[in-house]
Amino acid sequence: MLRKFPAAAIAAACLYCASPPAQTAPTGTVEQTVTVRGHYDNAIGSSDAASQGTINRELLKSRPALRPGEVLEFVPGLIVTQHAGDGKANQYFLRGFNLDHGTDFATSVDGVPVNMPTHAHGQGYTDLNFLFPELVQRIEYRKGPYFAQSGDFSSAGAADIAYLRRLDQGFATLTLGGNGYQRAAAGASTEIAPDLTLLGALEIMRNDGPWTVPERLRRNNAVLSLAGGSSARGWSARLLTYSARWDSTDQIPQALIDAGSYHGQPFGRFDSLDPTAGGDTRRSSLAAEWHDEDDTGRTRVAGWLQRYRLDLNSNFTYALERPADGDQFKQRDQRTAAGLSASRTHSHSVAGLDARSEAGVQLRHDRIHVGLFDAVARRVTNTVREDEVRETMLGLYGQTALQFTPVLRGVLGLRADHVRNRVQALSHPENGGSASDTQLSPKFTLVAGPFAQTEFFFNAGRGLHSNDARGTTITRDPKNADPLSNAVDTVPPLVASRGMELGLRTEAVPGLQSSLALWTLKFDSELVFIGDAGATEASSGSRRHGLEFNNRWTPRPWLLVDLDLAWTHARFDNGDHVPNSIDRVASLAATVRDWGPWSASLQWRYLGPGPLVEDNSVRSLSSLTTNLRVSRKLGAQAELTLDVFNLLDRKLNDIQYFYESQPPGLPAAEGRHVHPAEPRALRLSLRMGF
Repeated sequence: MLRKFPAAAIAAACLYCASPPAQTAPTGTVEQTVTVRGHYDNAIGSSDAASQGTINRELLKSRPALRPGEVLEFVPGLIVTQHAGDGKANQYFLRGFNLDHGTDFATSVDGVPVNMPTHAHGQGYTDLNFLFPELVQRIEYRKGPYFAQSGDFSSAGAADIAYLRRLDQGFATLTLGGNGYQRAAAGASTEIAPDLTLLGALEIMRNDGPWTVPERLRRNNAVLSLAGGSSARGWSARLLTYSARWDSTDQIPQALIDAGSYHGQPFGRFDSLDPTAGGDTRRSSLAAEWHDEDDTGRTRVAGWLQRYRLDLNSNFTYALERPADGDQFKQRDQRTAAGLSASRTHSHSVAGLDARSEAGVQLRHDRIHVGLFDAVARRVTNTVREDEVRETMLGLYGQTALQFTPVLRGVLGLRADHVRNRVQALSHPENGGSASDTQLSPKFTLVAGPFAQTEFFFNAGRGLHSNDARGTTITRDPKNADPLSNAVDTVPPLVASRGMELGLRTEAVPGLQSSLALWTLKFDSELVFIGDAGATEASSGSRRHGLEFNNRWTPRPWLLVDLDLAWTHARFDNGDHVPNSIDRVASLAATVRDWGPWSASLQWRYLGPGPLVEDNSVRSLSSLTTNLRVSRKLGAQAELTLDVFNLLDRKLNDIQYFYESQPPGLPAAEGRHVHPAEPRALRLSLRMGF
């Protein structure tokens, strides 16, 4: 495999440069003074970009989350929604991207990547419903393609979620809410030998939701880990297992909601046009890591193995393509994936300058059985395409941080990625074959300061995302049987992005930490493989630029106020608007901690408008959601918490699209299709420590 890399890439990776493990400070900071604020570790000197940071456990515990994946909304400017059942991966929005279910935002949990290449439903599919909120220790986030340790899917950003190795005390939590919501969770850890800790946690959740067709979500989750040694020298191993099944209400035409009836029967926001949509999924993973730190640096080696299955049944056009049976389609994904990574950090000097360098390697291999089928009531009626895929991604990266002067430091990096795909097309042999690609991605960072408790940042870099392996070998549209008109274009295995950012972070005002980032990001092509269609869909390249303004204010030790604002401008290279790109997002939250026995959090989240079609003639409607959490300690070992979602009970939409569909018995028509946000929902939790 290494022969596929240019010699320059291998040489760069041998410069002793790579990213630090999740629990270390960001690469590139030679001398750091990190102030732990309880909620954030984003003080002056702690990061290499204005849009980089760490969210600590204290803040994660203080705000409610309607779904597990919403913990990513703590990343400034990131919005998380849902459009087809709470067992399906969330919909993500960041920096003018409708990230769909995860493309261009890389997510990992305890070192195991969550994004899935060549997925049955969408490239980079990121299902975080297995996340165990009580075990999350911190979230480290980065935006833009400026970081050598971040590879596939990370052009818009990345988030590494770390779990606890031990619990201060065991816990048992019971949560009850409206619409059949029930959740029970428990966890504990114990030291079974000196410097050897065993941790276990279990979660069971049930929910019907506000839908006319009950969601009947059934989610089971378990975590078992063993950790030995210390933060300087030690190891850990973790086993995760998760399963879920659900019925889903997919998006529906706004025209039917406005009419209030369908075939003479009342029809509302929470109704469905296909009551048999839904799915089931399973995920299990085993991960282990070893680390060793000495006076000169740190070494880390990690590996993981994962088994995954999804059976997803959807219907977005109802009876447009198959009037007799309906347009339901089934997507199946079964895979085994494994990965290895290793890095070495080393402190040294270059021409008399203090330096810190790393070298790293990342390897991932997926063995995938993936299929797209026509279906009726979840029963397969026709195979659109079915494939066996072998996909291997190898990344080498190098990075060196240099302290030029006491107030000027820089980071030079280079990353090399190589992907190799082999597709065995079981249903359409002409669409099989092999493809490979290699890309070099240089990175550069310059940090000046602090000057009066203010730092200035310049970041630039090249990034990438991989395309669905099936799209790299396809020659014929599997839904079109006419050989004269069914030829389709292939997609490149790797698509390059280029980004740049100017930023600052300041603590000049006591108690207030502010950051400002002006960024731009360009993609060579947004030619993609559409999992729902089984073929490729062409578009030109794209360019996005925007402004982010983030603030953390602690006017009192017990009060934290967060304000995050983001503006984005997104266009294709031909000047067209990018459908489903959001122009503006904002979040304002006030958090009170340990005010006697009380704690509380009130949050407003604004999801702005955006174009639904290329000419901007139809735009999505904005939404403003208010969530509330109030907690009271009941002695030393118990706490009662009330969460209120959509406090003002506003009629909002989680997602909006514009396309053609045909409800059975009605003519085909283009129009707005929406998936409503849930109405006001209350959940009451009792947590007991032991």
